[in-house]
Amino acid sequence: METNQQEPIKRSEFLRSLGLSSAALMAFYCMGTLTSCSKGSDDPDPAPTPTGKVDFTIDINSSAYADLKDAAKKFVYKDDVLIAQVKNGEYVALAKICTHEGNLVTYRPAVDNFYCPNHGSVYDLTGKVTVPVAANQANLKKYSTTLNGTSLRVFEA
Repeated sequence: METNQQEPIKRSEFLRSLGLSSAALMAFYCMGTLTSCSKGSDDPDPAPTPTGKVDFTIDINSSAYADLKDAAKKFVYKDDVLIAQVKNGEYVALAKICTHEGNLVTYRPAVDNFYCPNHGSVYDLTGKVTVPVAANQANLKKYSTTLNGTSLRVFEA
């Protein structure tokens, strides 16, 4: 009678084989993840990047821009621009994105400046950073405004 006995596997061989099969399994899952993120025909196209200069007109009496006349707020966003009615009744238009980390900037009518609530950057009415939170922080881009009746034009000069 013949017996079929197997030699016991050594610990180092077992761990090595376990490591190789784990590595192969991880590689398989990683490849599946990479291919699942590939561009397929069912994915929507991203929004087009805006081109050209800023140049638009809003009706300040429109309900969409009612916050311009709200004493507590006095600002609105239109596209990539923050428009504010400042203390002297004039309108200021600046880029709405903080130059520190890309968060939305707000207008503070009580102190007549622009503020990033995320980290505390402060900008004056010209867009100049007055309280930077990062070294060499850039100013906000300022746009020109002209008011003709109730039509406010915001544009790059």
